[in-house]
Amino acid sequence: MNEHNAVEILLVEDSPQDLELTLRALKKANVSNAIHVARDGAEALQYIFCEGPYAARRIEQAPKVVLLDLKLPKVDGLEVLRRIKTDLRTKFIPVVVLTSSKEQRDVVESYHLGVNSYIVKPVNFEGFADAVRDLGFYWLLLNHPPSGEK
Repeated sequence: MNEHNAVEILLVEDSPQDLELTLRALKKANVSNAIHVARDGAEALQYIFCEGPYAARRIEQAPKVVLLDLKLPKVDGLEVLRRIKTDLRTKFIPVVVLTSSKEQRDVVESYHLGVNSYIVKPVNFEGFADAVRDLGFYWLLLNHPPSGEK
C-alpha cells in the first residue's frame, strides 16, 4: 500500500443503518474515497494494530482520523479508545466518538481516555450530513497532528 491509497478515515460502526447514513454523509461531503469500515471493536483493533487479516499493513500508515461508535459487539468502543490512546505507536491518531449515547458517564470516560471529540449523532440526515462534512473538513484538511516519532 503506498501513500496515495492510504486510508484517511477508519469508520467503526456496527449498525447497518448508521453505517449507510455515515457513508452517504461522507460521500456528500466529498470525503468518501479513502474509508475503511470496521463493523466491531475487535476488527477495529486488528486494523489499527496490523493484526490478523491486516497483518500486511504497516502501523505507520495510520488513518488520519477514527470515527468510533461506542456500542459495538465483541470489543466496546471505550476499550478500542483505551487501546489506541495508551499505545505509543497510535496515541496521536485523532479519535472522534460518533455515537447515539448521550450518557454522561460515556462522555466523561471518553474524555478521560483521551478522545479528541465526542459527537452525538443527530437524528435527521441533513443535520448529520452537516456534522460529518464539518468533521471531514476539520480532521482531514485543517488538523495538523504530531508525527508518530517519540
